[in-house]
Amino acid sequence: MISKRAAISSSDLDIPWRYVDLGPRGRYDPDTNPTGVITQFTSAENYLVQDELAKFIKAKVEIPEQALGYSYSTAGGQRLPAALAAHLNEYWKPWKPLSGDDIRITGAATALHEILGFSVADPGQGIMTSRPYYGRFELDFGLKVGLRIVAADTPLETCLQPDVVDVFEETLQRAKAGGIEVRALLIVNPHNPLGRCYPKETLSALMRFCQKHGIHLISDEIYSFSGFDSAEPGTHPFTSVLSLEPEIDGDLLHVIYGMAKDYAVPGLRVGALITRNQALLKALKSVVRFHNPSGPSVAIGTAMLEDRVWLRSFIKLSRERVGDAYTYFTGRLSKMGVKYLSRVNAGLFVFVDLSPWLSEDVGQGQTAREQELAQRSLDQGFFLQPGEEHALEPGWYRLVYTVERRVMDEGLRR
Repeated sequence: MISKRAAISSSDLDIPWRYVDLGPRGRYDPDTNPTGVITQFTSAENYLVQDELAKFIKAKVEIPEQALGYSYSTAGGQRLPAALAAHLNEYWKPWKPLSGDDIRITGAATALHEILGFSVADPGQGIMTSRPYYGRFELDFGLKVGLRIVAADTPLETCLQPDVVDVFEETLQRAKAGGIEVRALLIVNPHNPLGRCYPKETLSALMRFCQKHGIHLISDEIYSFSGFDSAEPGTHPFTSVLSLEPEIDGDLLHVIYGMAKDYAVPGLRVGALITRNQALLKALKSVVRFHNPSGPSVAIGTAMLEDRVWLRSFIKLSRERVGDAYTYFTGRLSKMGVKYLSRVNAGLFVFVDLSPWLSEDVGQGQTAREQELAQRSLDQGFFLQPGEEHALEPGWYRLVYTVERRVMDEGLRR
């Protein structure tokens, strides 16, 4: 027998298509398993600069003896938060420069979501965001902490515009009427899965909205250095919410960051909370023992951030390769007759419209139709994750394009 809460959390594994189950075919590798299932298009990893990163680590990183002990990595230690603060000050240009005291390091941003949920809300309360949204937020904030994702129903083209606050206002009141107290508004900037950046005007409007209602504004900026010039009209450059003149109480503003996306090291498991809320920092300190990064991860992350010359060149190279991959990938999609969301200039993915290939709706509903298409795709050796981003319209899937070129070509062929 297991506990009731363990039974509830483990039942999540039974939700169709939420987790990858490849069976005996295994994961595709062009050299070692060419008949395997291609899953690389569903996980937001940047494979394009991992060789350069591996060479840097082998040549420049030395794991000190202290990294094998407890104290070295607790909340990131001393050097890593300071190095990250200097890095973000250079690129984000925050309204008030950051110091290491404003940053705490955790074992990945995913763990940080859980810590934030635990610290700003109680079970049954809500975290509000707009559709479409990254479906794993339901797990990060809900699986153990017990919070509810309250989604504002917003079309793709308007969810980043300043008047989205009107929809948030309606959603907030509707949640309240339904007995759900919303404690925070969560945004991802650059947006996941849209690959667009929030305009400054929207960020200011969101600060005012959260200040008005006394709720937290959490900005997940984990893709902030994965921007590129797509040459598409109507894009907005990335702007950190910390770079704007604050229109919200500092205790209500928090930024999530991490090293998984911009630096192609998801296996490093390094996340960062950036806040000036002393009560929240104290709350994190009380639970971080369950979510500390490893000592070797702290050593590697510190070495990367402190080598300013190398890091600047690495970010520049990564942006160039991500932009080239986006151009190639979207060009291939266009030739195949697959529509996708344009005006994109950040992130590692494209939001594609596969609705023309959905089966006819004969009363089975959107979810069943998307899962049926995913099954047909899986039969061809290509894994899709249906409904993971919760778009209002059926048939939208997030596809990651920062994969090895021969993997991309094989995936598109399938």
